[in-house]
Amino acid sequence: MTERNVLGDELEPCGTDPLTGFYRDGCCNTGPEDAGSHTICAVVTAEFLEHQLSIGNDLSTHRPEYRFPGLVPGDRWCVTAANWARAYRDGAAAPVVLASTNRAVLRLVPLDVLREFAVDVPADPSSLGTEPP
Repeated sequence: MTERNVLGDELEPCGTDPLTGFYRDGCCNTGPEDAGSHTICAVVTAEFLEHQLSIGNDLSTHRPEYRFPGLVPGDRWCVTAANWARAYRDGAAAPVVLASTNRAVLRLVPLDVLREFAVDVPADPSSLGTEPP
């Protein structure tokens, strides 16, 4: 069964360079073994990476044993819902690609909050809750 994004459409890939996702399949797919809920497709910023390091989540260091390349600003990465939410509360949230963010995240982060940080615009902008000018 195909997973859905927060807009109700088929989940689109988040990133392949570097290859992201809990399953390293390029998508923010999730399942029972994904205890961290790697469901938000974020475009990481320097501020977000610094924040994550400050809370003990080093996303910048290369870790080959986890097939993790280390991130740089501008990379798209499936981040955990809890860590993104913490960055949001602390004023350091990264931009979000809604089409690539798994709807499972809505259990932890409201769609209105994700919309504030959206960097993609769907084919039908009314799904964002705003009408075009």
